[in-house]
Amino acid sequence: MSEIIQKLGLSRFARRLLDAHPELVAEVQDPLPFTRAQMLNALEAPGDDKRKLRELRNRVLLRVMARDLSGRAGLDEVCGTMSDLAEVAIQAGLRLVGREDLVVVGMGKLGGRELNVSSDIDLVFLHDGAPDERYERAGRQLIRLLSEQTEHGFVFRVDMRLRPFGDSGPLACNFDALESYLIAHGREWERYAWLKSRQLSGPGGAALDAIVRPFVFRKYLDYATLAAMRSLHAEVRRDVARRELAEHVKLGPGGIREIEFIVQAIQLIRGGRDPELRVRPTLEALPILARKNLLPASAARELADAYTFLRNLEHRLQYLDDAQRHDLPEDEEDRARVAQMCGFASWQSFYERLRAHRDHVSHHFEEVFAEPEAPEEPWPAHPRLSALLASQRYAALPAESKRRLDRLIPALARAARSTPEPEATLARGVDLVEAIASRAAYLALLAEHPEALERVARIVGASSWAAEFITRHPLLLDELLDDRVLYAPLELELVARSLRAQLDAAGGDVEQRMNMLREVHQAAVFRLLAQDLAGLLTVERLADHLSALADLMLQVTMEEVWKDLRGRHREQPAFAVIGYGKLGGKELGYASDLDIIFLYDDADERAPEVYARLAQRLNTWLSSRTSAGMLFETDLQLRPSGASGLMVSSVEAFVRYQQKNAWVWEHQALTRARYCAGDPAVGQAFEAIRERILRENRDPAELSRAIVEMREKLHAAHPNKSGLFDVKHDRGGMIDIEFSVQFLVLAHAQRFANLTKNLGNIALLKMAAGHGLIPDELAERCRDAYREFRRVQHSLRLNGAQYARVPAAQVARHAEAVRALWQAVFSARGP
Repeated sequence: MSEIIQKLGLSRFARRLLDAHPELVAEVQDPLPFTRAQMLNALEAPGDDKRKLRELRNRVLLRVMARDLSGRAGLDEVCGTMSDLAEVAIQAGLRLVGREDLVVVGMGKLGGRELNVSSDIDLVFLHDGAPDERYERAGRQLIRLLSEQTEHGFVFRVDMRLRPFGDSGPLACNFDALESYLIAHGREWERYAWLKSRQLSGPGGAALDAIVRPFVFRKYLDYATLAAMRSLHAEVRRDVARRELAEHVKLGPGGIREIEFIVQAIQLIRGGRDPELRVRPTLEALPILARKNLLPASAARELADAYTFLRNLEHRLQYLDDAQRHDLPEDEEDRARVAQMCGFASWQSFYERLRAHRDHVSHHFEEVFAEPEAPEEPWPAHPRLSALLASQRYAALPAESKRRLDRLIPALARAARSTPEPEATLARGVDLVEAIASRAAYLALLAEHPEALERVARIVGASSWAAEFITRHPLLLDELLDDRVLYAPLELELVARSLRAQLDAAGGDVEQRMNMLREVHQAAVFRLLAQDLAGLLTVERLADHLSALADLMLQVTMEEVWKDLRGRHREQPAFAVIGYGKLGGKELGYASDLDIIFLYDDADERAPEVYARLAQRLNTWLSSRTSAGMLFETDLQLRPSGASGLMVSSVEAFVRYQQKNAWVWEHQALTRARYCAGDPAVGQAFEAIRERILRENRDPAELSRAIVEMREKLHAAHPNKSGLFDVKHDRGGMIDIEFSVQFLVLAHAQRFANLTKNLGNIALLKMAAGHGLIPDELAERCRDAYREFRRVQHSLRLNGAQYARVPAAQVARHAEAVRALWQAVFSARGP
């Protein structure tokens, strides 16, 4: 007797089948995988259709069992083969009943292609026409064809209870009826059920997806799901206790269902915002959750190992008698059979391994679903809190939202007391709570994660601008859930990959894509803000990150606009975005606008019109205010001829303008300009033009006079009667440093080419000193001054200051150094 036949002998079903049909021994001698093509061929042979389906099922199950028990097949092959059999049988059945237009949706394990060897199949029947009795009749015929027990067995038991209204609903309904049901009657557990749904036959795939996806996956982060699934699982636990199912490998503690609950809860919470999470198979989802830091990597590995072990055990229980069972056997003989099929020498050693896996699952389940401890306590006495408690807004909240708010407010007050400015923190925290009070998902997020509330208090207490930013964009609260992610260095490659995946999944929905761009940008800015407030970033490093992030958003936005542009004449645009000002100089702040121009280099006669539309739409995508806010304010005034000029210029026209028509101040601006996004070839052309223009021979006296005149105009445009020193606009401030550096570049780059490098004012001051253009000691003092002015400006803006102004004595030493620089550069022409 071969080894495989011996192993199959552990299954009473296999032994009975082989005894009754000795010819099937050939199926299990050195068995290969049973392919979908082989299944289709078996059904094309002559003979009775019912019998062919049942005989095929027996052959497939026998070969799957042989390959599984002999170690030739893994869990994915076993489940995949059984799922193939179900799909082939359903499609064959539809042909036989003459209704191939019936939409059959596989739910549960079949939807996820995770079908058990002796599983029911959960189906929903739909159609895209008017109500018609013929669809119901075809559905009944299909069920009978698959599930009827004959002398040759059955194909699959069919469970239709997941259809709208369950057993009391029609057997088949149209898409409109399904949509109406899900909107008006769909319950939380049905979102869980439809998550794995997969259309197996019939037309209308896109229409069905458009109905189901928004029901399963909400647009927002749906933390209210945790409470609903916690309640659903509590019902399952009560049922398990009532029916004494503690040793049930599917429903019992630490069983298959708990692993699925963990995975699907996270998918339901976040899948609306992240398309990568919308995968059906559990083992496919777990590594994605780990990669996205939604589960610890060790937890994902332990859950995957446990899931594989439990599903293999489930199959071995079902191999005994081809029965859909999940309970462990009590008699010694069957225990020995199961242990041996699982590869263990004894039931005891098998059970120890099982218990270890179930303990891991229970631990991770509690980590995800344990309800936060929140002792009931009254709201603290405080005028703002009393006003909120007495408000109509609070009175109108649903009971669950009130319960959550009643837990949040005392916790917020406690968290505020531990910050340096408790009153300011509490006031800003209450502003945030009032803004989100009507949004159950955000209340649920904070209620489920008390540690996030502490981080909220810490951040809003440190910065009024940060408080306003979170209040305007409460979606950012999600960023506070994991310190490891919040304070990890921002990896723009990962941001870009995730953003592009989300945009691809959004298809042609312009508003959704515009919102995605804004939300991803806001989340990245918020992470930088948290790191900034924690002292992890210098002002210079922060500006580098914000500038690189802006470059990325410009690039991706341009790609999206070009993709939609009608009449485009080439695959990729020969078009680039050039940054000036703070973007160009990589000194971007949190709320900086973008000074940009658009260039193209394309000889096609259609190019001017196409790129003009691209530039217009790109600017609209960047600066329009949507429900998610604005991506960037843009300023296009620095384009050739300013507001009266064309929106986009050819490279040739740009060169001509810079050489013949540009003012000195436009060449000053060019010192801080750089290529940011678009076609690198156009970017290289711009950089070559920029260097050529900056290295032109200029009369130093005329250049000095023009720059001093422009400085006087700027000074007059920003009067300061406050008695404080404005670190940006006053004499001896940042603009004096910037204008001095610009003069040094324009006057001396012809001799010293490295002055054209866009390295920032601090580096250029040092380079100018190295060339002997200014004293070394003065350059160092001004470098320190510029750093300090930027730090002061940044600190004041973080707390909502309109102007960057401080007592003059605070920065007197730095202002004095800058005035000395001005005198050294411009001589008696200075102010």
